[in-house]
Amino acid sequence: MQHILLITAVLGALWLAGTVQATAAPALYDIPLKTIDGKDTSLKAYQGKVLLIVNVASKCGFTKQYKPLEAVYRKYKDQGLEVLGFPSNDFGGQEPGTNLEIKEFCSSNFEVSFPLFDKLGVKPGPSQHPLYVALTGSSSPKPGVVKWNFGKFLISRDGRIIDRFESRDEPDSEAVTKAIEGALKAR
Repeated sequence: MQHILLITAVLGALWLAGTVQATAAPALYDIPLKTIDGKDTSLKAYQGKVLLIVNVASKCGFTKQYKPLEAVYRKYKDQGLEVLGFPSNDFGGQEPGTNLEIKEFCSSNFEVSFPLFDKLGVKPGPSQHPLYVALTGSSSPKPGVVKWNFGKFLISRDGRIIDRFESRDEPDSEAVTKAIEGALKAR
């Protein structure tokens, strides 16, 4: 009888461990994404680099941040920084365009050369993309909902979320650039 109880307990523990592992959030690098051109990708393409992940929008008061985002990207890209733009229409319907329209807008108005991705959901709920579940969820070191367009997450070379900045934090501000420089120096 004790053997049956022991076997039952072991099997139950193994089942529970498998269930917990199956529901654990995937590493940032493993989350499936699409480029703005619709190609399958993930953040694995940027492994070993410092990432500044930004939810962007074309018709927002903060849209002017594309210019300093591009300047920061150009200044630090040779040192290992990637700025990654994720369009979202979650806040005030301020990104209503198609991916092609968004890409054209960014290119022609701000000469954006940093990577842009498929429009996705940022706000919590059924349409929130797994990337933003990982960035903002309870297992994140910087949890909490993104409040508006142009929220920024700084990711270390080894894929850890190391800092977070709100919409009002300009990409070229002292606080943001100091954090980027610190992340680039860390090995």
